[in-house]
Amino acid sequence: CVNRELIKRGKKLILWGCSIDPKVLSDKDTLNDLKNHSLIVARESLTYDALKNAGLTNIILCADPAFQLEVRPVELPEWFIPGKTIGINVSPMVLRYQNDQVSVLDNYFSLVDYIIDNTDYQIAFIPHVTGVMNDDNETIDILMDKYRGTERVGRIEVSSCEILKGYISKCRFFIGARTHATIAAYSTCVPTIVVGYSIKALGIAKDIFGTTANYVVSAQNFTSRQDLKNAFIWLSENEESVREHLQNFIPEYKKTALDATGKLNEVIRNEKVN
Repeated sequence: CVNRELIKRGKKLILWGCSIDPKVLSDKDTLNDLKNHSLIVARESLTYDALKNAGLTNIILCADPAFQLEVRPVELPEWFIPGKTIGINVSPMVLRYQNDQVSVLDNYFSLVDYIIDNTDYQIAFIPHVTGVMNDDNETIDILMDKYRGTERVGRIEVSSCEILKGYISKCRFFIGARTHATIAAYSTCVPTIVVGYSIKALGIAKDIFGTTANYVVSAQNFTSRQDLKNAFIWLSENEESVREHLQNFIPEYKKTALDATGKLNEVIRNEKVN
């Protein structure tokens, strides 16, 4: 493979900011490939623990580099009311991971219905990834078409990640499926629910809150069309304590994203991580 050829040529391999499903590590070829890396930077502890339990020693644990991403100032549209707008991100990817019984999209419908019927919040649909067959706007179009007539919803146009983070930072709450959209919210201390489908969502939430309960709703494990709405109700009822925890925890946690630079320098100096 490419990695083996690079090693033959004396190159150093670094896997930075990764999340790896523990099931993958049962494959001997994959495990051997990972052992040949000079450095693996796990971005959450579930991956780090799985790699450690698999016998790897070339690993360190640091926050995802996206926690250090700059926030660009943004000019808010008229309908976006600071402190009274809920940001929502939905990805076509989560629809692929849903179970056969409960629709992820129906959960988003129930959530938006609840917000419109029971609060005075505005809703901002925020895409974070666009591209062929992987465009957040595909699912946002469905939500916009359904709720445009309420005059309570709006769409943020696709822009740079720094600008999108600027919009997300102005939200009262954030509900998102894309990992880096939720990182934008976490890192600006916005109370957040993740619609997760992989270990990265679980691991990052666990590292921040000590638990995934109430903070991650698994796309594969929805039990009813009310699950996402109920998670939002819990978050809104516990807003003050969640926001306070983020404000106390995130500044130091963000700094760990920079810790990998020291280990990187060791690799550059031809010192393997022990």
